[in-house]
Amino acid sequence: MPVTTPGPGPAEGAPAAGPSLRSGSLGTADIAFFVVSAAAPLTVMAGVAPLAILLGGIGAPVGYLLAGITLAVFAVGFTTMSRHVRSGGAFYAFVTRGLGRHIGIGAALLALIGYNGMEIGVYGLLGSATQDTTHALFGTDVPWLPVSLAGLLLIGYGGYRSIDFGAKVLGVLLAAETGILALLAAGVLIKGGAHGLSLHSFTPGNVLVPGTAAVLAFAFAAFTGFESTVIYRREARDPARTVPRATYIAVAFLGLFYAFVVWTVIQAFGDAEVVEAAGTDPAGLFFSAITTYVGAWAADLMHVLIVTSVLASLLAFHNAINRYGLALAEEGILPKALARVHPRHGSPYVAGIAQTVLGAVVVLAFAAAGADPYGQLLLWVNTPGMLGLMALQLLAALAVPVYFRRVSHREGVLRTVVAPVVAAVLLSTAIVLVITHLDLFTGASAGVNTLLAAIVPAVFLAGLVLAAWLRRRRPGIYARFASEPTEAGTGTGDATASQTAASRAGG
Repeated sequence: MPVTTPGPGPAEGAPAAGPSLRSGSLGTADIAFFVVSAAAPLTVMAGVAPLAILLGGIGAPVGYLLAGITLAVFAVGFTTMSRHVRSGGAFYAFVTRGLGRHIGIGAALLALIGYNGMEIGVYGLLGSATQDTTHALFGTDVPWLPVSLAGLLLIGYGGYRSIDFGAKVLGVLLAAETGILALLAAGVLIKGGAHGLSLHSFTPGNVLVPGTAAVLAFAFAAFTGFESTVIYRREARDPARTVPRATYIAVAFLGLFYAFVVWTVIQAFGDAEVVEAAGTDPAGLFFSAITTYVGAWAADLMHVLIVTSVLASLLAFHNAINRYGLALAEEGILPKALARVHPRHGSPYVAGIAQTVLGAVVVLAFAAAGADPYGQLLLWVNTPGMLGLMALQLLAALAVPVYFRRVSHREGVLRTVVAPVVAAVLLSTAIVLVITHLDLFTGASAGVNTLLAAIVPAVFLAGLVLAAWLRRRRPGIYARFASEPTEAGTGTGDATASQTAASRAGG
């Protein structure tokens, strides 16, 4: 049964006492399952990696390694700060500590648009992927809308249940989707590829080509959601250890696994032939490879597992969104009803219901407009979500050195200054790469791409306006925004330093 904890008192916007999230439910592996599942490795590989090969040539695997290295550098300062910031607000709490409440409230709205965009658009992918799977396996065509709506109900139920239930489900689904990719890789390695195995993908001449910029843009998008480890701090066992470990494991696994799988697919066709194959049939590249090196049955299984990969990603993002909704309701930014936790499952079930309803409204609106589930619902809704999360990463990187200048601490300068500054530069470059190659993500006109990119600064500006209004009209909520939890024994790390930083977080 979940434990109950005393509320923060009668201050304006404080949630009433009641059931709380299940503390101590998640270990390192559980949190890593949520993060890696959100990235949807099988879907990213089979659906996007062929385009990376087409644009970047055989040097594409290095793009995934470089993206992983960049995010590992970001994780150094990010996880160091996570030992000092115990708030359930994750990204926006980090930004508030370092850059002030105005910027923090702007970051909170960015988090909402980012995570909701990344999830709701994927319901379009669920519909289109199921269409492709049923057509490939049975030769039948199913309408995408009922599939997407059924997915909304299924994911809503998964979020309603306890967090450890979700971790078990994701563990099984993640093992299945990574297993089929590992099977493909093993088949290629055992048979020696098309012309023998080659390491030409990693030579400078094949990496330093014009298309590498586009590959990097795809690669950074493939890691979206890895930072959500800190969202589960309140439910983690020994969060000062499990959260950093899960973050590093997720980044290392995704970076190495993506690069390895892309390299093996290149070997499956041969250095000289793979780009032509990717251009001829990008959607079928992975299915063709696994049919040749493993068997037709494996290709059929891969079709099914792409659907379960999408479901795993949806459940992971749904759980992350619910916890952001819970935290912001506790702050007084969102309606208090969203702060309710289920007395038996220990889940933020009201926030989950609200997110499911929002998803249904968006999906039905796109369907009523006759939109394509992949080309419009997925790509147009995901794109501002992806950019919003990348902007959050940049703000968090900037917040780290500012925060550690304000507080007494025993952390080294490499973790508190060098790594986050380097990460900020690299993340800024990544954002520019994605924006300048936005047409590759959306396939839309310049006008549509401009509108999609403009959503992120518009939402952030709305957050600044909201912060100014709260400071003037609801000063109690503004003053307590992203404050540290006061329960005895909560979290670890330098609590005094964190509370000092909270008191200094200006507007």
